Amino acid sequence: MQVTADWLEAQNGNSKGKEETEAQGHPEVTAQGETMKEQENKDGVCQADGILGHTWLPSEAEDHVRAMEERKLLHSFLAKSQEGLPPRRMKDSYIEVLLPLGSEPELREKYLTVQNTVRFGRILEDLDSLGVLICYMHTKNHATKMSPLSIVTALVDKIDMCKKSLSPEQDIKFSGHVSWVGKTSMEVKMQMFQLHGDEFCPVLDATFVMVARDSDNKGPAFVNPLIPESPEEEELFRQGELNKGRRIAFSSTSLLKVAPSAQERTTIHEMFLSTLDPKTISFQSRVLPPGAVWMETTKLKSLEVCHPQERNIFNRIFGGFLMRKAYELAWATACSFGGSRPFVVAVDDIMFQKPVDVGSLLFLSSQVCFTQNNYIQVRVHSEVASLLSKEHTTTNVFHFTFMSEKDVPLVFPKTYGESMLYLDGQRHFSSMSAPVTSRKGHLVDL
Repeated sequence: MQVTADWLEAQNGNSKGKEETEAQGHPEVTAQGETMKEQENKDGVCQADGILGHTWLPSEAEDHVRAMEERKLLHSFLAKSQEGLPPRRMKDSYIEVLLPLGSEPELREKYLTVQNTVRFGRILEDLDSLGVLICYMHTKNHATKMSPLSIVTALVDKIDMCKKSLSPEQDIKFSGHVSWVGKTSMEVKMQMFQLHGDEFCPVLDATFVMVARDSDNKGPAFVNPLIPESPEEEELFRQGELNKGRRIAFSSTSLLKVAPSAQERTTIHEMFLSTLDPKTISFQSRVLPPGAVWMETTKLKSLEVCHPQERNIFNRIFGGFLMRKAYELAWATACSFGGSRPFVVAVDDIMFQKPVDVGSLLFLSSQVCFTQNNYIQVRVHSEVASLLSKEHTTTNVFHFTFMSEKDVPLVFPKTYGESMLYLDGQRHFSSMSAPVTSRKGHLVDL
């Protein structure tokens, strides 16, 4: 089966206005091993939450209303139970996408950094788009051209890097498939490669969790069950079950719910004692140890106005856009803190707690919360407020691990709240895949 640009747009029910959107390059797509050439499409292709390429931008409000009315008619195609859906295989959702940076200069310009490498924030957007597309392949309903499901990103479980930097002059290939399925959720495994000579070499491994919603994006919807066909696929499915259990266990021991462990309490107390002024007998007089900085001095903030250019059909901001903005602020924080160019090592546990509506003010707060040798753990807190309301609501918390070109200062908490941030950062740093922190010749730039 070939995946066409028109079919991809149809899955989200996107409708274009009469005015053309800004033309941009579109990656070639391969589904189940069959190559598809780029389809000529003057209107562009949707970005994030469903389609790789250009952001969906209706030219008239009527287009948006009409698309929503069309999706309401799809409710009759929703399954009443998972048992009523045909099972799928992992290869049914397997997709490869080529990002032709080497042959398309205009596309390359979008991904270029000032250091002449590839922007990782753009890669995050593409991974978000690909994850949704893979799930649409898994849940494809042959009875209707447009999918009755709304697929959204629930969680970025982890992204592990295995290369230091990417060349903007060589093609990039993405691949992935559904690796585990619950009742309404799907785990997606994705990989990214870059062409070196005649061979595509690994760059990263990513695990996303996507959820299916009904046609109006108002409630959960059932997805097709998954049947492993080989020992390797059975192991992937088993790992998906383990990942689910790990996430539940990690959440149940969150420092927002339970007290730190005995070892963690000892760590914090020892850090506190090391900051007491030896010239006084007081718990109030604090001094920094040599080669250390206070955590409170590592903060950076940014504000984004959520314009309609970054919206999906439900008037919500694309998850990939949020990840890119959070990553770029985290990179700037690590760069400012470390005093040298940082490289991303890992991304993990990005939970999409609340949707972000068009017109919202998006507040991003970034902070270094843990360091070790030349590693920097950065936490980005995202919250929104409407233009008319002063009430702020948390939407996301992002966790990024960077490696600096040189050793960085130790970061010390001053308050109990900062101590919890330190321990949380330590937990996320420790949860990285073991090979990630042992490799020295990898990592990707901003």
